[in-house]
Amino acid sequence: MIDEYLTRCVVDTLRRTITIYSSEGDEKVVKCDTVDEFMNVLNLVRETCPEDVLVYSDPL
Repeated sequence: MIDEYLTRCVVDTLRRTITIYSSEGDEKVVKCDTVDEFMNVLNLVRETCPEDVLVYSDPL
């Protein structure tokens, strides 16, 4: 049996959201209310998420 794993992590800086997608098709959205909260979550994501699955949304 294969464990579920992270397949993609999309950072949207304008909306202050981070959306994560799993190998099982699950999708979770982290919505941050403040810039400080967003930066804290973004720093955690950058430290723990593999670079090949981390992408940034197009600002326009």
